[in-house]
Amino acid sequence: MLTFSFATVIVAFVVSAYGHDCKEYILTPSDQSLIDMMKHYLHTSRKADCPVTPSQQDIGVTYIRWGKKICPGNSDIVYAGQAGGNHYANKGGGTNYLCLPSDPENGKPYSFDNDGLYGAQYEIHSSTKPSRLSATLGHKEVPCAICRRKGKSSVLLIPGRTSCYKGWKSEYSGFLMSERKNHNSKDYICMDGKAEPLDSRSSNEYGALFYPVRAKCGSLRCPHTKITLRCFVPFVQNKIKHIMFTSVHLFKCLSA
Repeated sequence: MLTFSFATVIVAFVVSAYGHDCKEYILTPSDQSLIDMMKHYLHTSRKADCPVTPSQQDIGVTYIRWGKKICPGNSDIVYAGQAGGNHYANKGGGTNYLCLPSDPENGKPYSFDNDGLYGAQYEIHSSTKPSRLSATLGHKEVPCAICRRKGKSSVLLIPGRTSCYKGWKSEYSGFLMSERKNHNSKDYICMDGKAEPLDSRSSNEYGALFYPVRAKCGSLRCPHTKITLRCFVPFVQNKIKHIMFTSVHLFKCLSA
């Protein structure tokens, strides 16, 4: 409010200095000194009140790369871990898959019987696997990585495509996966097309499961019946993202 009041004073002062008949009025040294002081205050207060717009390299988005322990070459890894989720038969609890860090900082032992988080495993076999994925992944635990891509501010999961729309660039591609249709629901995720096992072990607990998703054409307008859905994770081009980010900060600054 103080900034707005001073701005009003300056406008009113300049208008009165020029007079109602728009004839130029010669400012006295004291008048000019007051105006200079007001301008200096507005300039310095704007810097203090409004956030400094970060450079494009400070902008970044995070996403999960399912089925891999590393991030694509253009992204930084935040942490690597193991995919987990609720048991497929539990009627309550979470419905999303989680990427759990490999170095957890756990709390104290908990006696209440509410097991709601299990390791996730691939349900991929010779008869159910999509092309390019190995049947040896069956019953193996699933790795994951949290990745950060600098210079970007939007990320999508696009199902049913293997190429980008105009203005977007692909980060990784793969296959759409979720729980089996007669199990309790889970979110859809994009499993990397070159997915790998977490390690050589296989606990085979049947906790949280990853099945390839098949599209049922009919009400769904798709070109072929009973197709395995591909997916990919793209980013919008830098220029567009930078403009969007700057506009948001400009709006916040003006409305503060």
